Amino acid sequence: MPLMSWQLWLARDLVKENRLPWQSATIDLTPGRVAQSMLSILVDIGTPTKLPKPRGKSPGWETGKVRISAPRYPTVKKRVSRRKKSSRLVV
Repeated sequence: MPLMSWQLWLARDLVKENRLPWQSATIDLTPGRVAQSMLSILVDIGTPTKLPKPRGKSPGWETGKVRISAPRYPTVKKRVSRRKKSSRLVV
């Protein structure tokens, strides 16, 4: 909360008053009025994020790109199978 108040106090001189129709005009902007007007600063600054990736069907393979099949590996068994019991009858 203190950092937000400090940022609003520092931004007081940078923002242009953007008041609502029922609010009276003031010379000294309050932190609430500065927060209302911060949109203009945020638009000027921009965003550090990348553009979103396109959605939908992919463009496919590039023309002339060599296609290589995925390597195949043998199956690895991690346990030793037990011997089956013999079915001898004891008489």
